[in-house]
Amino acid sequence: MGGNQSRPEPELSGVGWDERELREAEERHRQAEAVARRAREAAERASLEAEQQRRRERQAQRAAERAAQAAREAAERIRRQREEAERVEQSAREEAEARAREEAETRAREEAEVRAHEEAGARARAREEAEVRAREEAEACAREEANARAREEAETRAREEADTRAREEAEAHACSEAETRAREQQARAERILQQRQRQEEEARHQRVVEEETRRTKRAKEEAEKKAREAAELARKAQAGREELERQLKAGTQPVVMPTLEEIRLARAKLQYDGAMFHFAVAGIAGSGKSSLINALCGMNNSDPNAAPTGVNETTMKISRYVDTVHPEQFAWYDVPGSGTSGTPDWQYFNSQGLYVFDCIVVLFNNHFTTTDLAILTNCHHFQIPVFIVRSKSDQHILNLMMDMSYDPDKDTDSREQFYNVARERFISETRQTVKTSLAEANLPDQRVYIVSKKTLFGAVKNKRSKGMIDEVELLTDLYSEAYRSGRFI
Repeated sequence: MGGNQSRPEPELSGVGWDERELREAEERHRQAEAVARRAREAAERASLEAEQQRRRERQAQRAAERAAQAAREAAERIRRQREEAERVEQSAREEAEARAREEAETRAREEAEVRAHEEAGARARAREEAEVRAREEAEACAREEANARAREEAETRAREEADTRAREEAEAHACSEAETRAREQQARAERILQQRQRQEEEARHQRVVEEETRRTKRAKEEAEKKAREAAELARKAQAGREELERQLKAGTQPVVMPTLEEIRLARAKLQYDGAMFHFAVAGIAGSGKSSLINALCGMNNSDPNAAPTGVNETTMKISRYVDTVHPEQFAWYDVPGSGTSGTPDWQYFNSQGLYVFDCIVVLFNNHFTTTDLAILTNCHHFQIPVFIVRSKSDQHILNLMMDMSYDPDKDTDSREQFYNVARERFISETRQTVKTSLAEANLPDQRVYIVSKKTLFGAVKNKRSKGMIDEVELLTDLYSEAYRSGRFI
């Protein structure tokens, strides 16, 4: 105080210097306040970001736990559904549903593990980034605080006291306002973040529920499909067994499907030509197949290239003959008769490779046999056009005339009358026999062609004779079937 009393009164020119010094002091004070404010704000941001990062980590962890729980619950639901399905489904469905359940559980575990791994990685990366940012900001704040302390120590004691009081008051007011604004902003940010997190969580939950619903639906549909397939297979197997039992009881052997290799070998053996139409003539031994082949090819039995004929079965292997009238279009095959050595009745169709022919003629003489029915059944199964032909009509009609007491030496005048009666009787009995046999075998009704080799040969040569019955119709229908195949222009 004594020093102040002895101080000389300042001159008028010294007033301006005091004002300038005061303004500089105020400017330094404002700068110091700005530095302190930035330091506090940086510290608050770092603290806020660290807290937010911790909350995000906790939320991510909870989300991962909920996702894992949802996956486990979904897997458990799927498991219970499949176990229920396994109890009611037959043994054929059990294996399919087990595979579906294992695949669903594997996918659920893999997806949960992938999500947990990704979320753990994200948490680790976020934690590392937050720590780096916090360290950098702390270092920056430390440097700024050191600089501020150095500047403050350089000031005079008087200015420090004034600045300290002013700074304390300003800082208290600024901190109060800043804290209020920070709390409001933090509360608003937390509300926005919580709302966004709830929306994201609801969206994730909805996606998980939809995905589980789709998986469950797909698994159920797949199980139902496999169950239907298994039931259909079981039904077909049962039907096949029943049909097999029916056929075995009826004495009819089942239809056997050849393999692709068997078809290829059969075609190679028979010299199958895709540009030609292949007819096979089949039937029991002694039915007149070779004579019919010769007539259809336009040859007499005495022709050098004709098929050999005889009372007993003369064809021991399939023989190929080219049609002399249509050499570029038709090939005829004389098939060994059923019942010959090495050819049991029930193996006749497959053993002779009849499944490779384009058309089959079933020839019978006296009786329509089970072998003929087996050939027809196989033809319908393989969708091969088939014609039923009865041969030797002239001999059968003559035999009927003899049964009617016809005497060729005495009944010369009434021969035609005997012939007409026997002819009509033979035709009627033949058609009725075939019709009855087809009905008893559950085969569709179809026409039987009644021919003799002599009149058939004349029809091939375009010569009509009085004894013809169905020769012309047979040739017309055979040729029509061949041309309908589309192989000839």
